[in-house]
Amino acid sequence: MFLLSVAMIWAVACVTPGPNTLLIMRYCLTAPRQVAIVAAIGTITGTFCWGLAGWLGINVLFQAAPFAYLALKIVGGLYLVWLGLKIFLDVRKTRRVDDIGAAKVDVPLKTAYRMGLATNLANPKSALFVASLFAATMPAGTPFLYGLAAIAVMVAVSATYYTILIGLITHRTVAAAYLKAKKKIDLGVGMVFVGFGTKLLLSQR
Repeated sequence: MFLLSVAMIWAVACVTPGPNTLLIMRYCLTAPRQVAIVAAIGTITGTFCWGLAGWLGINVLFQAAPFAYLALKIVGGLYLVWLGLKIFLDVRKTRRVDDIGAAKVDVPLKTAYRMGLATNLANPKSALFVASLFAATMPAGTPFLYGLAAIAVMVAVSATYYTILIGLITHRTVAAAYLKAKKKIDLGVGMVFVGFGTKLLLSQR
């Protein structure tokens, strides 16, 4: 019952649109499939890190040292804003492309992994969410292995979600539809990143 609760809560968190999903969707549509897969692996690595941090009680650390949360929030917010602005610049440089193959841009796999990981870790509120998840599902005195099992469930749910997402978005029909509205979609993605980052920077907690 405990692991089922973790799986259900984390599944809802995964499917809620956010920077992680948008980054991988964009890679699906603008780069070879393996780039999106590696970016997803980076994002899942971030999920593991936040899961471990939440399990170890990073929320307590943030309460004891508020400046740590503030610093992470500023860095994360600035990173997301920068990522959004970079997308805007890419849109301005990109000319209209009508062929799906020509629309693909090679992205180094190391860069894709780093972007997936950094985008996930850029939001310290993820740590607070995970800490809350553990607080809600793991009563005091829960065995050590339960925490590891919960993290494993989070990673498995994330991997399943991104596998399905990449499979759907890289379908040729979806890619063709994307080309027709590429500029508008990219501008929308950029606005969401800037919005997330600005919201994070201006949030009071």
